[in-house]
Amino acid sequence: MTDPIRLSKRLIELVGCSRREAELFIEGGWVTVDGEVIDEPQFKVGTQKVALDPEAKATAPEPVTILLNVPAGQDLDSARLSINAASLSDEHRFGKRPLRGHFVRLSASEDLQADASGLLVFTQDWRVLRKLTADAARIEQEYVVEVSGQMIEHGLNRLSHGLSYKGRELPAVKASWQSENRLRFALKNPQPGMIALLCQAVGLKVVAMRRIRVGGVSIGKVPLGQWRYLSTKEKF
Repeated sequence: MTDPIRLSKRLIELVGCSRREAELFIEGGWVTVDGEVIDEPQFKVGTQKVALDPEAKATAPEPVTILLNVPAGQDLDSARLSINAASLSDEHRFGKRPLRGHFVRLSASEDLQADASGLLVFTQDWRVLRKLTADAARIEQEYVVEVSGQMIEHGLNRLSHGLSYKGRELPAVKASWQSENRLRFALKNPQPGMIALLCQAVGLKVVAMRRIRVGGVSIGKVPLGQWRYLSTKEKF
């Protein structure tokens, strides 16, 4: 019996690569231990079979963007901590394989309205982060809002043309009824509390709200508390 050693060291022995190359192979998900992908260089192995994928590349994993369907009231830090391999949506467990490296250095952008649930974007990609911050004023967001009360006469028309409420000028937004107590709002870069204020201005009270889209990206069929990867075809 030999004492267990680090997976990276065993890989170096097997293929004659450098320590850095071994770490990149492992962190990239190219190494299996008894047939199971292990992406931790410090993982200890003994007599298990260690194998390197023939297509392996010693490069850092591509940065990812994660779309989380966050519950109402969850803050950014706890939302970030909830992102792991186990909380990946079952319907989206294909294509990209979740790696430990995907869950570090995640920056959040486009924060939700207070007490809203729905789409929250976390990314490692500086290009995505720059897009969502620098172009925030031009990127449309879509919310579905459950309301109570009676809308004032011509309320939808007033929302679409902009209105004044308690001395404050409110922006024009796209609003439409989805059902008798559910409104759809599409607006750009809503300031904190803006949707609740818009509803109050037309005689309504927010019961619950959920963001379903940011730009051209929707949360889709991701259960509450779970997430999926942004695909290469999706653009904000």
